[in-house]
Amino acid sequence: MVKKRINICISLFILLAVTIIAIFPFYMMLIMSTYKTSELSKAISMLPGNYFFENLRRIISGGFLNYYGNSVYISVVTTVLCVFMSALTGYGFAKFKFRLNKPLMMVIVGCMMIPMQLGLVGYVIEMRAFHLVNTREAVMVMSVANCFGVFWMTQFIRSTVPDSVIESARLDGCSELGIFFKIILAYIRPGIATLVILQFMWNWNSYLLPLVILNDASLYPITLGIATLGNRYSADYAAQICALALGTMPIIVVFIAGSKYFIQGLTAGDVKG
Repeated sequence: MVKKRINICISLFILLAVTIIAIFPFYMMLIMSTYKTSELSKAISMLPGNYFFENLRRIISGGFLNYYGNSVYISVVTTVLCVFMSALTGYGFAKFKFRLNKPLMMVIVGCMMIPMQLGLVGYVIEMRAFHLVNTREAVMVMSVANCFGVFWMTQFIRSTVPDSVIESARLDGCSELGIFFKIILAYIRPGIATLVILQFMWNWNSYLLPLVILNDASLYPITLGIATLGNRYSADYAAQICALALGTMPIIVVFIAGSKYFIQGLTAGDVKG
C-alpha cells in the first residue's frame, strides 16, 4: 500500500513538472506582452508589467480585429467543409467495394507524402485561371480537399463502424445518405473531433499559402497580420507578442473543448473485441 502511494506521488510529480514546462512558454508570452518593446531587451521579470493595455490599443488600431475575423472565417468554414468531405469520402472508401478503391487510396496516401510547397506554384497558376487569387476562398480550397482527412476517416470508420449495423439499416429501408447522417456520424464523433482540432489548428497557423495568395492587407489572416504590426522602420515586438498571446487563445479553447473526444479518437480501434 505504501509502495503504491509512493508510485502515485512520483507520477503526480512528473505530470506536474511536465505541465509546468509546457505552460511556462505561454506564461512568459503573456508576461512579455505587458512590457514595452524597449524593455524586452532587458531582464524580464516573472511578474506582469503595466503596458498591456497600450499594446492592446496598438494592435487593435493596427487592424488586429480584422485579421482575427479573417482567420476565424477561414478556419471555421474550411474545417467544417473538410470534415464533412473527409467523413463522406472516408465512408465510401471504408464500406463500399468498387474497382478503383485500393488504387485511389494509394494515390491519396502518395499525395500525403508530397510537401505542400512543391505544388504551390501550380496551385497559384490554377487559382489565377479561376480568378481566385487574392481571395480568402483561394486560401480555403487547398485545405478542404485534405488527403490526411480522407485517410484518417477511412481508417477510423473501418475500425469503429460494424458492417452489420449498416446492413441492418439497409434492410430497414434507410438510404445511403440516411445511414451516413443517422448512423455513421454517431459512431465516428471521436474521429470527427480529432480531425476538427487538427484541421482548425493547421488553418489557424497557416502562413505560407496566405503569404503567396493574398496581396490585399485587409484579407490577411492573423499569422500575416501580426508580422505587419509596427512601422516601416522597426517592428513593435511587444505588440506582436501581445497579438500572439491573443491569437493562441482559440486553439487552446478548441483543444480543451474537444480534448475528451480527441483522446478517444487517437485511441479508437487499438483494441478489438
